[in-house]
Amino acid sequence: MTAQTPGTGGFLLRQFDIAWQLASYHLDGLTTDECLWRPATVGLELRRQPDGTWRADWPDREGYDIGPPTIGWLTWHMTFWWRMALDHSFGDATLTREAIHWPGSAEAVRAVLDDCHERWRARIAALTEEELRSTARTKWPFQDHPFGDVVAWATIELMKNAAEIGYARFLHGASKASKPGG
Repeated sequence: MTAQTPGTGGFLLRQFDIAWQLASYHLDGLTTDECLWRPATVGLELRRQPDGTWRADWPDREGYDIGPPTIGWLTWHMTFWWRMALDHSFGDATLTREAIHWPGSAEAVRAVLDDCHERWRARIAALTEEELRSTARTKWPFQDHPFGDVVAWATIELMKNAAEIGYARFLHGASKASKPGG
């Protein structure tokens, strides 16, 4: 964590740094096997396409009966919302969900997420109080809110995904330990 930055931007950045520490804890040592492991017979997952790319399931609704997502799907989801927020807030706002694929391995997804983290953190650290109160950058995932709301939302989303990955890793570890030779 860096020196204390005053104002709203400082609070938002410190919260983001804490969320990233938790995400990093659960991403460190993550394996491709863990990413592709299915915790249940139903749930959101990644599907390898004939061209070798990995596509993520996209639910038409939310509900507990859909089942738990795979860790791979969760890491894809992090990549999705983060790249969308970066592109629509600081880029040309042309990126779509369909253009975002899972990179194929735990190592590669960590590299993508590290890049998203570095780019997002640098952009957020450079924002002024006025920019955080402005709606000019707020194009995705919602509009007509101060951009500080997008920054806070991204931190919540990061924390939620980190907790889901951690829980799934605990389940994966316990499922291996309960098997003979596990």
